[in-house]
Order: sequence, then C-alpha cells, then structure tokens
Amino acid sequence: MRVAVIGGGPGGLYAAALLKRLDPAREVTVWERNAPDDTFGFGVVLSDETLGGIEHADPAVHDALRRHFVRWDDIDVVHRGRRHTSGGHGFAALGRQRLLDVLHQRCHDLGVDLRFRSPAPHPGRLAATHDLVVAADGIHSTTRQTWAEAFRPRVTAHRCRYIWLATDFAFDAFRFEIAETEHGVVQLHAYPYAPDASTVIVEMREEVWRAAGFDELGEEESTDRCAKIFAEALRGRPLRSHRSAWTTFRTVTTEHWSHGNVVLLGDAAHTAHFSIGSGTKLAVEDALALAACLREHPDRDTALAAYEEERKPVVASTQRAARASLEWFENLALYLDQPPRRFAFNLLTRSRRVTHDNLRLRDARFVEAVEREFGCPPGTPPMFTPFRLRGLTLRNRVVVSPMDMYSAADGLPGDFHLVHLGARALGGAGLVMTEMVCVSEEGRITPGCTGLYTGRQAEAWRRVTEFVHTRAPGTAIGVQLGHSGRKGSTRLMWEGMDEPLPDGNWPLVAASALPYRPGSQTPRELSRAHLTDLREQFTAAGRRAARAGFDLLELHCAHGYLLSGFLSPLTNRRTDAYGGSLDRRLRFPLEVFDAVRAVWPDERPMTVRISATDWAEGGTSADDAVEIARAFAAHGADAVDVSTGQVVAEERPEFGRSYQTPYADRIRHEAGVPVIAVGAISSWDDVNSLILAGRTDLCALARPHLYDPHWTLHAAAEQGYSGPGAVWPEPYRAGSRRPRTGRTDTPKPRLTLNP
Repeated sequence: MRVAVIGGGPGGLYAAALLKRLDPAREVTVWERNAPDDTFGFGVVLSDETLGGIEHADPAVHDALRRHFVRWDDIDVVHRGRRHTSGGHGFAALGRQRLLDVLHQRCHDLGVDLRFRSPAPHPGRLAATHDLVVAADGIHSTTRQTWAEAFRPRVTAHRCRYIWLATDFAFDAFRFEIAETEHGVVQLHAYPYAPDASTVIVEMREEVWRAAGFDELGEEESTDRCAKIFAEALRGRPLRSHRSAWTTFRTVTTEHWSHGNVVLLGDAAHTAHFSIGSGTKLAVEDALALAACLREHPDRDTALAAYEEERKPVVASTQRAARASLEWFENLALYLDQPPRRFAFNLLTRSRRVTHDNLRLRDARFVEAVEREFGCPPGTPPMFTPFRLRGLTLRNRVVVSPMDMYSAADGLPGDFHLVHLGARALGGAGLVMTEMVCVSEEGRITPGCTGLYTGRQAEAWRRVTEFVHTRAPGTAIGVQLGHSGRKGSTRLMWEGMDEPLPDGNWPLVAASALPYRPGSQTPRELSRAHLTDLREQFTAAGRRAARAGFDLLELHCAHGYLLSGFLSPLTNRRTDAYGGSLDRRLRFPLEVFDAVRAVWPDERPMTVRISATDWAEGGTSADDAVEIARAFAAHGADAVDVSTGQVVAEERPEFGRSYQTPYADRIRHEAGVPVIAVGAISSWDDVNSLILAGRTDLCALARPHLYDPHWTLHAAAEQGYSGPGAVWPEPYRAGSRRPRTGRTDTPKPRLTLNP
C-alpha cells in the first residue's frame, strides 16, 4: 500500500508513524511545505485519555513525550483584582515544537519518507498514484476544497479575535484573567508548557479589537500592547511572538470524511475552539482511530467508513462543548457583575463538560464556597433552594415541563390527566405545568387536546388542582394557555405527528395564510375582527384558569402555534400594523398578554414561553429573542420560558445536552428577567450546574419526568438531601431510601486465609 500524507502537523505525523509501524511494508510519504522547525503556537495540552491511547498504540512515542511533559492541577480565575483557584483538574502539556521533534524522530526511525519544504502535489494527482491519501492539511485544507461537493464542508466564523503568544516563565496554574479596558473586555488564557515557558492567548470581541486599534498594529506592537494590558499577570515580563497574527476562529464541520481513497484528518475535517484545548488532541485521536480501522477491516472502503462512524460522534460531542465554551467567552461581558466565586464557577462549567458534581469531586471546598455565596443552606444542593415569582414561592427549582398527552375527549381533562399530573406533583417538583390547554375548540392541535373554553372543562381542571394542593402540599401547578394556529387539526402524535386528520378537519387561522408544510392545511389570515375575538377567547380562558385554582399561568408564544406565528418573520407576512418590524410582530401577542394579565389574579405569576430561535435562515434570532423577552417583561411577565424551534418544518436544530440553555442564559443577563431553561436537561447534576452558574433560575424537564414521575424526590435521595426543598408525601416516605438490590450488597464470604 502506498500512502500519501498531506501535512506534517501532529495529526499527519502520528498517522504516518502508526500506519508504518502497523505494517512496515507500507510506503508512507509525508509532504510538509514548512521546515522541520517551523511551527505556529507554542504549547500543546493533551488529556490523560489521549496519552493512554498513545501509550497503548506506540509506547516509544509515549515514553519520549512523557520526559517533556509539565503537569499541574489548578485553574486560576482572576477577575476584578480577585483570584479564585480550583484544584484537582489534572493537565499535561509540552511545547508544540518538542511534540513535532518526537514525531519526526519516530517517523524517521520507522522509515517514513518525510519531505519538508515540499508542497504536496495536487490531491487529485496523489489520489491517482497512491492507495490512500490522508489529508491532514489543516483548517484551510486544499483537499477538502478540491472535493467540496463530496465532503460537504461548513465553515462558521465567530466574533472574537485572538493571538498566540508566549512568555519565558511558567505559570503555576491554568490561568484565565479578565481585563476591563476603556475599549471593552479582553481575556487572557495562559498555561505552562515547559519549566520556563507558558502559552498566552489574548482574545477579545472584534469591536473591542478595532476600538483598541489592534487592527492597525504590527506583530511587535500588538505583542507589547498585550503585555501592558496583563502586566500584573505577567509579573512585568514581556511577551514574545513567533509569526503571531490576530485571527478569527472558524468552526469547520464536514458531512463526510472520506471520498474514494482520500480521507480527512484533524482540522481538515473539524475544528474545536482552543478554550477547551482540543485541536491537537482530536487530530491525534483521529490518527489512532484511522490506523486501527485500517488494521481491523478487510478493505480500505470498509475501514474508512468505520473510521468515520467511530470518530464523528466523538468529534460532534467535543464540538458542541467547544461551541458552548467559545460562545461563553464571546458573551463574557454579560457575566462581569456576577459575584466573584460564582463567576469562576460559571467559567469553569461553561462547556457543560465540567459540572457541579464533577467539580465537587475535584475541589469540594471551592464548590462549597460558591454554594455559600449563592445562598444554599448547608447540605442543600442548588436545585433545592426556593425561588419566588410574584406571590408564589416555589420550594425548589424543578419544573415539570408542559407535555401534550393527546388524551382528552372534547377538550375535557379526565382521569388520565389527574393521574399524570397528580403523580408528578407527588414526585416533588416545585412546579408542575399542564400541557398546552387550548382556548377554543378550533385552537386545538389534535382532537385529543385539552381546553379551557367551557365551564365544564374548568371544573374538570379544578379536580386536578385540588388534588395537587391537597395531596402534594407545597407543589404549585401551572396552566399553559395557547392556540394551535396553523399547526392544528392534526392526528394524535403516535398516529402521525403534524399529519392532517384523514377526516373531520376544522378550519385553521394564523398570522398569515401559510401552510406549516407541504400537504398541511392552509390557514386563513386573521382579520382585525378575528384578532379581537381571539383575544377574548384567551381572556375568557384566563378567567376560567383562575377559577380552576391554577397557581401560575403561562402564555404559549412558541413552537409555531398561533402567537408564535406572529413573532417569527418566517410565518408573519402581514402588511398591516401586526406585521413587518419586530415591534409590530409583537403587537398582537402583547395585546393578548395584557388582556390575560388584566383578568389573572394580581398575586399569581404569569410567564411566557418563546422560541428563542427558529433554527432557520431569516427567522427569529437570538438578538430578537432578547428584545421579545424585554417586551414581555415590560408588560409584566414574571419569567420567560425559553424554548427554541418547531416554528417552521425546514428547521435545522443543533441538538445536544442542554442545547437551548445558552438562549435562556443570554435573555436572563441581557433582558434582566427570570428565565426557565428547557431542552435536553436530563440530570440533577445539570440542574445544579445551570442554577449555580446563574444561567437560569428554573429548569423544566419533560422526558425525565415521563421516565420517572418521582424524578425530583429521587434526585434528592441520590444526593443525600432531605429538607424543605424535597418533601416526600407521608404515604411514600418509606420509599425515600434506595431499595436494596439483593445479595450484591451483602458481605462476601471469606474464601482465603490472610498470610
């Protein structure tokens, strides 16, 4: 097999060494356009997991690297003159040039043909003359662009400028420092990579970079200016550069990683922001997986498919974490006024990979200090602290999210709803929300949806609220009012979600006469008179909700239903006073909110659920979401329930753990209104992390409560918490401890004698 490797960075070199080591008969050639001692950056951080893989795959490389590592455990966060240190993290780093030297030597020892100062031949030519082409040619990959239609790359530029520098002393921790300059916020990321050297990355928003004049400075002037900004952290010492230039980070994703006999590796296939130290790590892990798959599978095509199948989920997970970290630093100014320790906790948990529980294992004293600053009583996890909305105090921060059950007849909640909501109220959540309760018969999504458009329905709901208040005292129950708009008259979810009814359809209305998707019914655009009628329907439902005994009312302005349809520019094409600019698109939802608020008891809170992005080009943006939240808050909304999407059928959501939380976080800090975060929050550790970091005030969970109606009480038991934030109903108190699991938890018999 003839193998061509394009690019002599760590990933390409390590792939070449492994491919040659696993089969010495292979002819492996590496083309690198730079000299052997030419490199960018200074230090490289590798995880213990990656080092373990290197040790297993090639002990010689591991032994050579181990001699040069510097290790440390602490992270320092310095903000407004105060330094907070968190320990127990464990890092290993070495100089990038040292890493390259080790890999150069290993390739030389194995007989790899290294061609420095030699631009690679065109990828098409190499593909014609070699059995395998490994494209490790970086973020600006010529190979990726050559077959762009096959690889389907997507490159996203971001909002900060950064520069790689170094200093000639070793920091004693991974250091994050925030400088608030006259031009804006500047941040420093620094870590040691040798006994006498550290990498220093200086980063700032593009507008700060320009305002400070960095766009007009050369390399030396930029380096000196950065040293002055962080003179105290650098102990008055200078910074040095090596062909360092300000750049904007670009996230690269590719739909496919191989094409014929050509395969992408490292930054050519994907990038992840430097703030989680993952670029070299991912490239080295790619090389390990590629070499292993080529060894384990009988032919090249099967091996390349296996390589992609193995690595893509790992990389996607890392990229989600890196994107969260990147955006946290982009929006750093939002958090400057947080209490110092909480700010540090927020920074440490920014990627969602380090969590409250994980950080407590690493440094319990630090986490306990953050909890005290937050106001947690001793032994109380953040999720079990109370939260007040107007006249309602929730005993904990857990919300059972609204979930459509499609189990009503003629809009009437029955025994199923009593058992469903009652069970979750008994399960310990601070607030239990109904499904979307429709304000009219025509406003239902399906024939199985509940309503509040008759007195009989209100009485049926009173049966539910009285059960909750009587049998689960301390648990609040809220109602979500909505109208389906253009997404109505469809089948039950399990019969075909969003599919029109085969018969018995009712007419639909919406902001504009646009069907939800091809094959959906086209709604009638609402006239002024119809808008008045609809507002009255919401008002009447609000009165019935109050009489039914609900503690909180939420107005559903999300997910493409009627009020959401007014907010999004993709679904509102009106030319009257209710369409056009965001202010005008907000007009009718705000009119409805005001009308319902006027009849809803003053002491009871009222919230709004919004879709903070449509996940579609030209739709509601994160900036719009902040303005929407501000508008509702100005009209008296006590909190904003921040969801996303489901507005247009052609959406492309970026799913992942807690993937909607950044929108709630931004609204909370920019609009200054309490928020409810929702979306793939599945563990009590996530809830504690989000609450303590200040990214949300309440967490709404849906599927976890379908899996376990007693999710909140079990979360308390698993954390060893018993207190006012999680009260077991008396009949269930005997179940507040995890049951024994059989003989596995009994002492083992002695089968040997001690010497």
